[in-house]
Amino acid sequence: MKKSITKKILAALLIGGIMTMGMSGQMTEAARAQENPFGLVYQNAIEKNEPGKVNIKPVEYEVEGIKVAANLYLPADYDEKSSKIYPGVTVAHPNGGSKEQVAGLYAQKLAELGYIALACDARYQGESGGEPRLRDYPSNRIEDVSGMVDYLSTLPKVDKSRIGSLGICGGGGYTLAAAQTDKRIKAVAALSMFNSGRVRRNGFLDADIKGIPARLKRATEARDKALQGEIVYEGFLPPNSTDEQLRAKMAELPENTLYRDGIEYYGLSHRHPNATGSYTTESFIKLMAFDVEDRMDLIDQPLLMIAGEKADTLYMTNDAYGKATGTNNKELFLIDGASHIRTYWVPEYVDQAIKKLGDFFSKNL
Repeated sequence: MKKSITKKILAALLIGGIMTMGMSGQMTEAARAQENPFGLVYQNAIEKNEPGKVNIKPVEYEVEGIKVAANLYLPADYDEKSSKIYPGVTVAHPNGGSKEQVAGLYAQKLAELGYIALACDARYQGESGGEPRLRDYPSNRIEDVSGMVDYLSTLPKVDKSRIGSLGICGGGGYTLAAAQTDKRIKAVAALSMFNSGRVRRNGFLDADIKGIPARLKRATEARDKALQGEIVYEGFLPPNSTDEQLRAKMAELPENTLYRDGIEYYGLSHRHPNATGSYTTESFIKLMAFDVEDRMDLIDQPLLMIAGEKADTLYMTNDAYGKATGTNNKELFLIDGASHIRTYWVPEYVDQAIKKLGDFFSKNL
């Protein structure tokens, strides 16, 4: 009974409460974001570009006429004047995240391994364009991944025949969906994959399937309100909360669970003003019709899926992986002791994931 109650609580939290509000002032800026010239908030982030080290280059481009803000990570031996060309990797950030957090960390680590890596803010989020803010349509996120491939393909120092993709959490689900049809992606990897459509539709752990009609009703009502200029938001981070309030909320939840660790990561340890953990309620209309599992058999590229062995989201990775019947070159790698969000930042878990990713991309790009 206790386990069932916990599942229902987490389902409700992760589906999100309603917030009708302006997004300004939702979250104060973390000290690290203020101090780092590139706004990066992860450990050992680049603070300045130096010869002989991995460098970072903020770039902008357009996808479907909307500005995309991205960070391009260049390997230590990168030289515009040399004839060397490099494999490239796109890195898609989690739901509610930004390029300055875990996506940037993994992009930097991949650049250390010799890849030109690109981490962008999804359109409608972060520093990228798009209105209303924080719209989360699967079709947009999937096209963002292909848009990163487009951008890398235009760079003369990138070998277009050796472009891979990594997606993290929700970005993992959208990256898998992109790879199903975009065969310019020669190898695809997902870390702590989160199947956004399944969770928004069924609730976390499939614990609120009966709530589908109510969520769709709420979404359509929110779309009507948007016509009148009122944007309604969902989110797992209570707006304008103090650190003390966030810690108190964490204490109410079981350890190593997605929502608890999410408050710690997004609200406290790796807070960033562009990572609100929120999205428009009307996005449910599109989200609930999406499921990355539906076309996993279309992936015929090499596939690597990494997840924490203790992650309460592991069922999503297992189910999607099992349906990836179009490729024989696939592997499921579990990190012992890791929960979902701990794979974002705990050094021993990140090191294991990067080693596996390095081997995977080296073999298949």
